[in-house]
Amino acid sequence: MNQYGKVAYYTLGCKLNFSETSTIARQLSDAGYAKVDFDDTPNIYVINTCSVTENADKKCKDLVKKALRVNPEAFITIIGCYAQLKPDEIASIPGVDLVLGANEKFNIIEHLDDLAKKEHAHIENEPIKETKEFVPGFSYGDRTRTFMKVQDGCDYFCSFCTIPLARGTSRSSSVENTVKVAEKIAKTGVREIVLTGVNIGDFGKGHNENFFDLVKALDQVDGIDRFRISSIEPNLLSDEIIQFVAKSNKFVPHFHIPLQSGSDKMLKAMRRRYDTTLYRNRIALINEIMPNCCIGVDVITGFPGETEEEFKKTLSFLTELDVSYLHVFTYSERANTTAVRMDDVVPMKTRKERSKQLRLLSHKKKRAFYEKNVQKTEEVLFEGTEENGHMYGFTSNYVKVKAPYNPLMKNQIAPIRMDEVDRDGLMKISFIEKHQLTEHKLIY
Repeated sequence: MNQYGKVAYYTLGCKLNFSETSTIARQLSDAGYAKVDFDDTPNIYVINTCSVTENADKKCKDLVKKALRVNPEAFITIIGCYAQLKPDEIASIPGVDLVLGANEKFNIIEHLDDLAKKEHAHIENEPIKETKEFVPGFSYGDRTRTFMKVQDGCDYFCSFCTIPLARGTSRSSSVENTVKVAEKIAKTGVREIVLTGVNIGDFGKGHNENFFDLVKALDQVDGIDRFRISSIEPNLLSDEIIQFVAKSNKFVPHFHIPLQSGSDKMLKAMRRRYDTTLYRNRIALINEIMPNCCIGVDVITGFPGETEEEFKKTLSFLTELDVSYLHVFTYSERANTTAVRMDDVVPMKTRKERSKQLRLLSHKKKRAFYEKNVQKTEEVLFEGTEENGHMYGFTSNYVKVKAPYNPLMKNQIAPIRMDEVDRDGLMKISFIEKHQLTEHKLIY
């Protein structure tokens, strides 16, 4: 083991960040560094940051303070989107020793020779336009499913988003090389792969390939029971992809499709590449050929210019739409975006009130989706984490199961029947095995 080698990791933000943290942890492990828990007095902290919301920025600062309380002499490294966008701001946080931008974070080992605390943080941060290499990765270690990074960066420049500034232009590997990563994951015993990236529907740029090519190739990979598509833009979720998933034995009936607003006026101001008609048509096709499909939606409240009338269009659009749950984001101003310079700013109190309305709608949608699954049989992939004597798992269509902990069920796929949703929002289920039915409960 490396003489300095106790490293703790903390990840903020998206599934892509978790994939990259896990990849970096494996690099350091191969070099002799031991992965430890945050409170296990590590010599090194690696904090992978997000900068989608102001709260994520504050969380980074709080984590640095927490790390220094655990070990005042620990060498603290900050990576991720916040590190790329605001390196000087991070460097000014007391206790930070190293700040690595998007292009440098995968070369972290080169910066760990001298772990003495620094009076001033060292910054390695190239202009984002220089970040052109795609580095594959996947999460692994504590779950029965993994997040596999298939794409990075974005060319869209939506008016509210800093991701292109933090991660660079859209890029990916080839279908062939991506399949090799999936085959490597299959050898670890993982049963489910979640495809992740910044804009995964844009996969294949520069390789004369596309995301549908990847989907078809991954469907042939042995050793993986399930593939799940994470967030994908509606304009890139083609009819042929939807139709293929409907017939696939490995790609599960679950899509997460960003909407952001149910107002075409707002979508145009956000510089989104679709309108509500296209979005409605995508949802209609999915429900027509996969009536049991789980559909998640991203939506933003309080974008500049969102009057009460425009918000009601979003509320009405989503109320009528047959979807399963919402991820609701309250708009927050981000430096270096077009939106931050827009007029007709919505008061924060109004933004939060609108978010509350949509979260209540999400709760109703999710309960309705669970009710629709009553009396249906499904297969659940159980995870190994124990919480208060229980373990959890997911059906293929993203119903989360809670059952009494049984270590023999870890990473196992078991048939179940969904019996009823009780008044507490729990659904009673039965295991179906050798005709022995045992009542348990399912939560959402």
